[in-house]
Amino acid sequence: MTRPLRIPRGPRVASLGAAALLALLLTGMVGHATHQPPRQLPVQPGSFVITGAQIADGTGAPLRTANVRVQGDTIAAVGNITPRPGEPVITGTGLVLAPGFIDTHNHSSSGLEVEPAAVSQVSQGITTVAVGPDGSSPWPVGEYLQRLRTKPPTVNVVTFAGHATIRREVIGYDYKRQATPAEVARMAALVTQAMNEGAFGLSSGLEYEVGSYSATDEVVTMARAAGAKGGMYISHIRDEADLAMDAMREAIAIGEQGRVPVQITHIKLGTVGVWGQANQAVAMVQAARQRGVDVTADAYPYLAWQSTPRVLIPNKRYTDSASVRRGLDDIGGAKNVQITRWGAHPEFVGKRLDEAARRLGVSDIEAYIRFQGDEESGMIGHAMTEDDLRTFYKQPWVMVASDGGIANNHPRGAGTFPRVLGRLVREQQWMTLPEAIHKMAGMPAARLGLRDRGTIMPGRKADLVLFDPATVIDRATFEQPRALSTGIAGVWVNGALVWNGTAVTDARPGRVLSRP
Repeated sequence: MTRPLRIPRGPRVASLGAAALLALLLTGMVGHATHQPPRQLPVQPGSFVITGAQIADGTGAPLRTANVRVQGDTIAAVGNITPRPGEPVITGTGLVLAPGFIDTHNHSSSGLEVEPAAVSQVSQGITTVAVGPDGSSPWPVGEYLQRLRTKPPTVNVVTFAGHATIRREVIGYDYKRQATPAEVARMAALVTQAMNEGAFGLSSGLEYEVGSYSATDEVVTMARAAGAKGGMYISHIRDEADLAMDAMREAIAIGEQGRVPVQITHIKLGTVGVWGQANQAVAMVQAARQRGVDVTADAYPYLAWQSTPRVLIPNKRYTDSASVRRGLDDIGGAKNVQITRWGAHPEFVGKRLDEAARRLGVSDIEAYIRFQGDEESGMIGHAMTEDDLRTFYKQPWVMVASDGGIANNHPRGAGTFPRVLGRLVREQQWMTLPEAIHKMAGMPAARLGLRDRGTIMPGRKADLVLFDPATVIDRATFEQPRALSTGIAGVWVNGALVWNGTAVTDARPGRVLSRP
């Protein structure tokens, strides 16, 4: 269970639970400081103090104990500060206070409009999401962002412009070919339009159907347009399986030739044939960085990826038995294919493809052919190794991102950040707690150019997470992917409490953030 905050009780609130107490506390109704030094200034409206917590400030610096005052939406002071008379106080003794987690790869673009509370996101400490990844984004960008300004969610939002989204705008359904020079010019112009409307850069999903037909030069031209406006390029690369090294090399080349910062998103080695080659990938990225290419990566803390079943067949011969056999062998067999969506057979959701084949009375190959042919199909591929993931996470240029989102059928959607804190930091000690917080907050903030977020210091926006380092853990599994995490005691976005340790509050303080 989430460790309750130590909240002073008074006769007016003795019957309230811890969650209600915390909600009342931050509206200034309870929890006032008990001492009142002489000549102390009266409490400023909208301020509160968190006392006694260990501060993981987002820079990677060692933990230190300090008090933090929040004034309105801003961190006003950090250090040996004394609460003012009547100022609400939250006792953080035994807890860690960190900057809100910034998820640079999040699939909540539509979810934020359907479920603005974003429970699965804020309950794991996420305070800012970057949507529009993998080449697919809201369009037009400006209209989407305006809807979020009109009806704000709990979290802050930035968006990327999707390469495939723009490609479809220009080429339509005739996308199974390379674009003409005139079409590429039109695509670049739409990237510029999206940047002017508030996008943070260009995303691509070159492994997916629409993006896979594009030439590298097309993507370079579009990425250059994003870079000219101060944006970046973030890519689900062309292959995360047997040709992963070539695909990483292409992503680096796009950044280098387009003169734009590039991020290899959810970096992984996702088939048997490339297991154990993480050091080669690391060497490639480090060589690029040494010659001046601004390249980083992000990763999620799971050994399974989520996608459409068609990514298993690189040659796109989805009904050819030999091609399907190779694709299934590459992932270690049908037993490693977990079904997340199958419109014709909802009874198989959560099951493995080999089990579905047995129940249908067909071969694994035939089951796959039927599965991929369903427009409502989705899968999880259990095809990554712990050694490779550890190697990536230990790199100073790899940050944490979920590749999840609201109503996601992979446990990363509800559990990514607590999983890193509980399993990779506390249990397995892959990194220190300050290092992990830097990868979750300070590093992604710097990568996105969010100069007023990602660290705890005066003047920064009060996006904060208070958690118990001894108990924080993910509870989402592949069988129950939406189970909420525990150990997150409080989450604030722009100074407003959005998660009280057990539930979301009514606050919707999220903002559409702008590029610097």
